[in-house]
Amino acid sequence: VKFRLAVIQLHVTSVKAENLSRARKLVKEAAGKGSQLVLLPECFNSPYGTSFFSQYAERIPGESTQMLSETAKENKVYLVGGSIPEEDGGKLYNSCTVFGPDGELILKHRKIHLFDIDIPGKIRFQESETLSPGSSLSTFQTPFCKVGVGICYDMRFAELAQLYSRRGCELLVYPGAFNMTTGPAHWELLQRGRALDNQVYVATASPARDETSSYVAWGHSTVVNPWGEVVSKAGPEEAVIYADVDLQYLADIRQQIPVTAQRRDDLYAVTSTATSVPK
Repeated sequence: VKFRLAVIQLHVTSVKAENLSRARKLVKEAAGKGSQLVLLPECFNSPYGTSFFSQYAERIPGESTQMLSETAKENKVYLVGGSIPEEDGGKLYNSCTVFGPDGELILKHRKIHLFDIDIPGKIRFQESETLSPGSSLSTFQTPFCKVGVGICYDMRFAELAQLYSRRGCELLVYPGAFNMTTGPAHWELLQRGRALDNQVYVATASPARDETSSYVAWGHSTVVNPWGEVVSKAGPEEAVIYADVDLQYLADIRQQIPVTAQRRDDLYAVTSTATSVPK
């Protein structure tokens, strides 16, 4: 069983309407090339930064998710809508919505791990100044395979990927915007690690790099296979990349190196304490 995955590395501007129309156009382009699952980047409707989140935030459903719903339906694809700043009950979240080919909302993942880092002389960024964290694990089922969703910084936490893998996920998707400090050092390494450890495909969608923005994204959206190999990768500029996800190949690898069967569950376990577990 194979299916085609497309990752859209969108050039995000300060004009929301422009971001939405470009995203819509590129999803259509991806679907036209046979993609059945399409991934958009983190914060695809707004510049990335604590000063922008409240300004661009929407309720869900709202303008941006309405576009995602219509676009998924028009193109008959599973659409992982990157993420948008979401306002709910006076709080702000960094939220990823996923829509099915019928245009229905399948799930909403709120970024679990907030990006609060301080690397002296390089970058300081504190998402928690404006955002609240989500508190649920997020997986969804497609006719091809089960998919686990994380956002950007979530990818650094191996336990989340392990839990998704244990729940039967064969593809993990992480819309993310690493920066010019962490990107070259860790972006690809983390994806290859998550893919290799869990014998899954991993796909990431970054915004395209814009040197003039206050937060400069690394770009280089990527797809990694369960052997830990990069099978598709963008440069820094706006692009659509494609990968054929081969679930027979994944099954073969799991059979050849049977880590799941050989895991010592009698000695250790990674467990979830999340109270709400969306389908």
